[in-house]
Amino acid sequence: MPRTRLAKPALTMPANARSAPALTVIRSARSGGRVTPPATATRRSPPEGARWERAEGARRGLNLLVAGVGMVLAAPLMLCIAALIKLTSRGPVLYAQPRVGLDRRWTRPASTNARRQADVGGQPFTIYKFRTMRVDGGSDGQVWAQLDDPRVTALGRVLRKYRLDELPQLFNVLRGDMNVVGPRPEQPALFVYLREQIEGYQRRQRVRPGITGWAQVNQGYDCSVDDVRRKLTCDLAYIRRQSALEDLRIMLRTVPVMLFRRGGW
Repeated sequence: MPRTRLAKPALTMPANARSAPALTVIRSARSGGRVTPPATATRRSPPEGARWERAEGARRGLNLLVAGVGMVLAAPLMLCIAALIKLTSRGPVLYAQPRVGLDRRWTRPASTNARRQADVGGQPFTIYKFRTMRVDGGSDGQVWAQLDDPRVTALGRVLRKYRLDELPQLFNVLRGDMNVVGPRPEQPALFVYLREQIEGYQRRQRVRPGITGWAQVNQGYDCSVDDVRRKLTCDLAYIRRQSALEDLRIMLRTVPVMLFRRGGW
């Protein structure tokens, strides 16, 4: 009577073991007991965010270089402006205000998005400007500036006309809050309002905010939702074609905007 081989009882694994990567052990004369990976193991391609980070490196290097050189060259002018502010009006030389910065969550896996309790639209930071308004202006700053704003000082009007009040933001660039080129950072309260009013507004936070930008060289100061909507079109166009060369082109176009006072008031 032929012998009947009894099958060995199958080994069972805990249910939670399926979630961990496993190795298949093949015990046979041919394999010699060596360990082989399962056929389903595949290598992941680099995430989209990693490619974006590499492209951002070249842009960031250019912006840091320009900001560093700009700080050195503009230092005498900035000292003169600071002295004039002190001599012509009461209050501090610099004006500090919270703004909404870069939102890095879109480059990360979706599972990490829930870590932030309050969605403020991006990383908050403090922006610095030369003060152009009276300290008793009667506003907390969470409003749009208006043409012929009575809160603006005589010197402040000149600084705004030539956009010289933005010079201290070179320090924000060196600190990592901003780039020289990018969408203008918005105040938190206005950001929340505009995000509700304009579809896709939060997409502009995918890059660091800037001192100047494609919207700034083509548009003036905004004072309404329609103005912001037009600027958003420019900001999103810039984000689609962003590069170090594009940043350099916008920097060069900013010079005549400052010299010929286009868009400032």
